[in-house]
Amino acid sequence: MRRLLLMVVVAGMLAGNTGCLINIYSSNPNRRMGELLNNSEDLRVIQDEWERIWFTDQPSHMVVDRVHGGITPGQGNLPAGQ
Repeated sequence: MRRLLLMVVVAGMLAGNTGCLINIYSSNPNRRMGELLNNSEDLRVIQDEWERIWFTDQPSHMVVDRVHGGITPGQGNLPAGQ
């Protein structure tokens, strides 16, 4: 009896590690495609947010071309009121 119970427990533990028992995506192909698109969009936004946090989306200060972000030539000659 003890051996049978041990085998049932081990089989249950192994079966629990084979995959998810509840699907996270719908079985309807149209709805599943929307869910997959939302999931991939969320992952893309996470990657952009991570780059913004670590400032890897900013221009490098090691390049020869300097980017100062100031006013470019021709923008300071606007008439008053515009």
